[in-house]
Amino acid sequence: MSAYKRARLIYNPSSGREEMKRRLPDILQRLERCGIETSCHATIGEGDATLAAAEAAERGYDLIIAAGGDGTLYEVINGLAEKPNLPPLGILPLGTTNDFARALGIPKHWEYAVDLIIQQYTRPIDVGKANERYFINIAGGGSMTELTYDVPSKLKTMIGQLAYYMKGMEKMTRLSPTELKIQAAGVGDFHEEFMLFLICNSNSVGGFEKLAPDSKLDDGLFDVILLRKCNLPEFIRLVSLALRGEHMNDPHIIHFRTNEMKVTTPDYVQINLDGEYGGKLPFTFSVLPSHLRIFADEMGESTYR
Repeated sequence: MSAYKRARLIYNPSSGREEMKRRLPDILQRLERCGIETSCHATIGEGDATLAAAEAAERGYDLIIAAGGDGTLYEVINGLAEKPNLPPLGILPLGTTNDFARALGIPKHWEYAVDLIIQQYTRPIDVGKANERYFINIAGGGSMTELTYDVPSKLKTMIGQLAYYMKGMEKMTRLSPTELKIQAAGVGDFHEEFMLFLICNSNSVGGFEKLAPDSKLDDGLFDVILLRKCNLPEFIRLVSLALRGEHMNDPHIIHFRTNEMKVTTPDYVQINLDGEYGGKLPFTFSVLPSHLRIFADEMGESTYR
């Protein structure tokens, strides 16, 4: 019998070509059969998952399940992060992009993902705070980071990852550096022109599984990657290196670890939090160590498939 018996399932009905909507009866049956009584909330628009998660925590549910992509998960995290008694979180990665689930080894197939919740093993993970918002996978700024929220949600659903590549190619033709001042605790200050900066909480970012190869979800630190000013051919070369995890020693890359970082600029720079628009600089980023428990594989193996 499950230790956590009452669950609130928050799902995006349009996620991943509406797979969640089709799978819902099977998911509920599987949870109920194992003693987890589950009620549902289907999101109806932007910000709704945040409100639903906050309400579920306040109502004392034993666990919360987020079903959808990284966008749904981001909203749920923002509904939970400030609650005093955080229930553990289950993830059903049924969206177009599921970077965080991949980093944690949560299987893409719904049956295996549900079984992880049923097994009831939780793993503590760090949560990133960005001004008054929260993220669990990635924060970034610069011309290339804007492409994830430039892609219309309907396009994401229809053609998936291809939508990002299309937008990425369009962005690459107009790359421009940005003057940034970065103050990193325990590291020092940087003040120069950068193409982008990435603050990684995991090793799986934007489909790149080796972008921050040594990043860990529970070490109390961000892995920060700064990309110095470069031209288009240099940028393309760096992308090919990053796909193989061989970019860290390139002179255009600055890499360090920190638990707090302040970023300012004289320019207009938008911030991306877990693939969603987070506001514009200035921002202070900090780590909340082991702030949230996530249902994951007890052996710590990567079972994402």
